[in-house]
Amino acid sequence: MRYHIDTIPVWDAYRQGGECPLCSLREINEQAYLESFLGASVMEPDTRIEVNQKGFCQRHFSQMITMKNRLGLALVTHTHLKETLSRLHAPAPQKGGLFRKKEALPASDGTCVLCERLENTMNRYLFTVLHLWKTDGDFRKTLWHPPRDCACRIIVSFRPWPPQSWTQARHKEFLAMLEALQRENLERIEKELEWFTLKFDYRNADKPWDNSKDALERAINKLRGKCV
Repeated sequence: MRYHIDTIPVWDAYRQGGECPLCSLREINEQAYLESFLGASVMEPDTRIEVNQKGFCQRHFSQMITMKNRLGLALVTHTHLKETLSRLHAPAPQKGGLFRKKEALPASDGTCVLCERLENTMNRYLFTVLHLWKTDGDFRKTLWHPPRDCACRIIVSFRPWPPQSWTQARHKEFLAMLEALQRENLERIEKELEWFTLKFDYRNADKPWDNSKDALERAINKLRGKCV
């Protein structure tokens, strides 16, 4: 078992349990970025320029407005709005002749500075997971005790995939592990969710819930990543 500044957050997440350590890491980092963009980074010129250019997506604007720093959000939204207005009225670069009709640049290109930073952070964590799986036998065991991970689709979306240093045999071995892990998880959740539904039958009212009280939430999170 080898620890490094890049591996400690991954190890901590997998040790804390839950259905998906990677989803937990994503949630922790997303919250940290939300607080950062409404905190001291509001006054950092480089960050402000990037936010002015890209703005935030619907999801992250919605999350920010429920937080306590409405002034910070108003400041970054105001300058982003001014940037959007200037872009709206600026003519786009033209090709094809002097008299070609000029068109305004689009007001928004659909980017989100927080999404981009979060994606970069998660890619680093995914690289760490793949590296640990390849080099650390203790980490391989941790993946299975208890078996959990809703993030197979996240892992295989990592780019480049498969990692360039992997042989075809290692790639096949890893995908086989993911499939087995996912199957065991889904079968477990399916049984727990079935018992959740059966508990609504009056004949089962006095029987124990076992591990099924939150089976609906965990099933949704298992299928789509943490969202409830």
